Amino acid sequence: MPEPTATAALRAARDFLIAQRRDYARAYREFVWPRFEHFNWAADWFDAIARGNERTALRLVGDSGVDVALSFEELRRRSGRSARWLQAAGLQRGDRILLMLGNVPGLWEAMLAAIRLGCPLIPTTTLMMPADLRDRIARGKVRAVLTEAAFAERFAGLDGAPLRLLVGGTAPGWQEFPAGTPAAPADGEFTAAEPTRADDPLLLYFTSGTTAQPKLVVHTQVSYPVGHLSTMYWLGLQPGDVHLNLSSPGWAKHAWSSFFAPWNAEATIVMHQAARFDAAELLRVLERCGVTSFCAPPTVWRALIQLPLEELRAHPRELLSAGEPLNPEVIARVERAWGVTIRDGYGQTETTLQIGNFPGQTVKPGSMGQAAPGYRIHLLDGAGQLAAEGEICVDLAGQPLAVMPGYLDDPGRTAAVLQHGHYHTGDVATQDADGYFTYVGRNDDVFKSSDYRISPFELESVLIEHPSVVEAAVVPSPDPQRLAVPKGCVVLAAGVEPSRATALAILRHVRERTSPYKRIRRLEFIDLPKTISGKIRRVELREAERTRSDWSRRPQEFWEEDFAELRR
Repeated sequence: MPEPTATAALRAARDFLIAQRRDYARAYREFVWPRFEHFNWAADWFDAIARGNERTALRLVGDSGVDVALSFEELRRRSGRSARWLQAAGLQRGDRILLMLGNVPGLWEAMLAAIRLGCPLIPTTTLMMPADLRDRIARGKVRAVLTEAAFAERFAGLDGAPLRLLVGGTAPGWQEFPAGTPAAPADGEFTAAEPTRADDPLLLYFTSGTTAQPKLVVHTQVSYPVGHLSTMYWLGLQPGDVHLNLSSPGWAKHAWSSFFAPWNAEATIVMHQAARFDAAELLRVLERCGVTSFCAPPTVWRALIQLPLEELRAHPRELLSAGEPLNPEVIARVERAWGVTIRDGYGQTETTLQIGNFPGQTVKPGSMGQAAPGYRIHLLDGAGQLAAEGEICVDLAGQPLAVMPGYLDDPGRTAAVLQHGHYHTGDVATQDADGYFTYVGRNDDVFKSSDYRISPFELESVLIEHPSVVEAAVVPSPDPQRLAVPKGCVVLAAGVEPSRATALAILRHVRERTSPYKRIRRLEFIDLPKTISGKIRRVELREAERTRSDWSRRPQEFWEEDFAELRR
């Protein structure tokens, strides 16, 4: 029996990228996004690869010996049963569900069920507290909340969301969602009353809010499910692979690499559950589960390189990093240990993987890589003209499938980022003659010192190379002569004293590796403020410098001019 048209179109696009996984030039030149009038990823894709398929689709390992494996067929049946249950509970196509679950099997069941039913999901981190939940329920016009019993009391007294559902456990006023138990073959059948339009909303994501109030990004039934073919290509996934991504539910990267991209490739998703992060245990999980592809944010990679990586008997074939640019020193350390290069990737909540270092490509130190298949990337200046150094922008000619249609109920912000025929990312980069992009920083982060443009990321990369530095953020510090000077805000490695001697060693390290006009002139050892998703809030650090009235040295702050050793 031939495959339905939608399934066949997605399979053809997927198979082309897998076949060209070592031929980026051809993949970029010839890849074309499949187009759909109607599409439902759960029914048209997941069911096609899952029916009768007993291979492991999802494996959860964690504390206290937790090790749960579910096949594609079992997840198909469970999610079909859950879709019928949600429908019987009163949910209809278009009703929005706020999803606040940890990495429990019910998360994947619920997402598949909601997609089948046509109910847009608002994934939300389990770290969210009542004030933020109130904002999300109101702005998201939430019809139902699906969470765990441990988090139920955070919704007490909050208006909205008349349907309240729990995965595991009970609480007054809540119904128990039937996830986490085996399903009989007949339970898995669910047929929607009408076809799902490809441009119907599917996911509503609140951004991490590094510079302003979180925006509410809308994604359609195809922009993430099909759009993550670019992410799949970057990850280097093939059918039968085992992929572990470290990302918390509620953030877009979880949908990127722990849902759509692996299952588009028919790979197994492995999730590591742990009450506290343990780098050594993570390495043991990679080996025990036979992980072939591993993606982690820079913070995790910086922790892993503190361990004797050489002792791992088997390591993944593909190593990835995303979320923030990865410093070259970390890449070099892992490559020395495993002989595998960590490949950087760049994208946003508003898109899928836009730019990356892809399998088989030469990786240039410090570069983000090249444009992903299906994307045309231009660097534009403030007037929308091509520039040698400019804002990373996605050309909207041909309507690239993987870009959001806009921000929910916010035409002003939508118009601001969708102008000059491009989607504007707010990030600045340069591009060399070979098409490789190099990240400079956020539009809001790049600053001038003595009329020179300063890239915080470039200086942060130099700082992180020093063995005493674990994390760093560079911001402008007001200066009467230079307008501003680069200041390094640094988190030190365990056991390193925040002393004058440490500051002198770090400042010398930077001086030896940078031009005089851009070297770091001030240094402070502090805990870096971060968003709930773990990204550094440089906006908070900048504001603290801008509004500072007392310029006497803080207990752990050091200025270049205070060191006679640096004036020689």
